[in-house]
Amino acid sequence: MRANLDTAVAARTGRLKMADIARLADVSVSTVSRALAGSPLIPQASREKIEAIAREHGYVVNASARNLRLQTTRAVGLVLPMTREDGRHVTDPFLLEFIGHLSDAVVTRGYDLLLTRLTQPREGWLNELVQSHRFDGMLVIGQHEQHTALNDIAQRYRPMVVWGEQQPNQAYCTVGSDNLAGGRMAVEHLLASGRKRIRFLGDVSAPEMNSRYVGYVEAMKAAVPDTDEDFLEPISTRPTESAAYAAMRSVLARKGDFDAIFAGSDVIAHGARRAFADWGGKVPDDCAFVGFDDVSLAKFLTPPLTTVRQDLASAAGIMVDMLMQRLSGKETPSHIIPVNLIARESSAPLRG
Repeated sequence: MRANLDTAVAARTGRLKMADIARLADVSVSTVSRALAGSPLIPQASREKIEAIAREHGYVVNASARNLRLQTTRAVGLVLPMTREDGRHVTDPFLLEFIGHLSDAVVTRGYDLLLTRLTQPREGWLNELVQSHRFDGMLVIGQHEQHTALNDIAQRYRPMVVWGEQQPNQAYCTVGSDNLAGGRMAVEHLLASGRKRIRFLGDVSAPEMNSRYVGYVEAMKAAVPDTDEDFLEPISTRPTESAAYAAMRSVLARKGDFDAIFAGSDVIAHGARRAFADWGGKVPDDCAFVGFDDVSLAKFLTPPLTTVRQDLASAAGIMVDMLMQRLSGKETPSHIIPVNLIARESSAPLRG
């Protein structure tokens, strides 16, 4: 009688506990706990009855307390080590799209996504992040300049997957596109359209960008063996539209002899193309442009941008699948995703 009275008082005051739900449903507390967690071990009829009682009395599961008992956060950390020198922000079109796909893939698996951006990563930052216990596993976008730190933490922290280029003597797991093949693909397309003086624009100190540049050099030397080495040197720029615009204006001031630009990303291609148009050049009549990524922006430029497409939705799904496997104690090898060329008007064939 006393127990029923206490339950009634708790219901009126909004302080209903799991034990009160158990008394109302005439089951054990552990059964209520499993039912509210959606456990298939509890028969559907019992689960629905318990859920109905909980809803009727406004009972809400304390997720923090449950996770503490289970020693889990049910959260995945998305880590972006982006230096100020790099110049990129989370609003970068590539990052926005990729983060969206990663978020969808994480939430679909019943986890929350916790975004952490570091503008000045210092020594030991990864270890501090892991020791904070804010998440169960970690996805990293930003391999550039962090290879040593990632290798070090991978020796003792397994639930981590990195977006990037597979490196020699790499201890961590990566998922990335076939950047070398993508670089060759872009150049071969431009050569087939009648271009012969093709320049590369990008920051080759970044592993992914460097592989795209190596693909560019291989394709150029195979098709135009007498191309001088100075011409094949990359036009250096940070991966932002404004930096690419400035780099292109600098090249144009020197009256560089080229008829096509292969940019290491769509954002770089957009900045360079805009500088070329402001200089008075016509795209693609005077110079063709090819980017890399195929972000949504590419198809809406004037003219629409030819680009090497990375399947970001597929990449996000693979990264999260690998992370879930690692959370369960399994090892996962690094994975390379094929790319394909999307031809648009910015690289139309030379007339005549």
